[in-house]
Amino acid sequence: MSNAKKKFLGIMFDCCQVYARIYPNAAGTHYEGRCPRCRRTLKVRIGGEGTGQRFFRAQ
Repeated sequence: MSNAKKKFLGIMFDCCQVYARIYPNAAGTHYEGRCPRCRRTLKVRIGGEGTGQRFFRAQ
């Protein structure tokens, strides 16, 4: 088993007041995921001009 850490964003989904992690897609262009309760989708672009922050709120 590898010791490499898998990249993720921590998201607080305000729609259902629940926390979840979203992970990069296979192409490595976006972080993609869903609210674990209502299944609302979220897609966040990966780019060089971004931020180093790892935790966000989805409103």
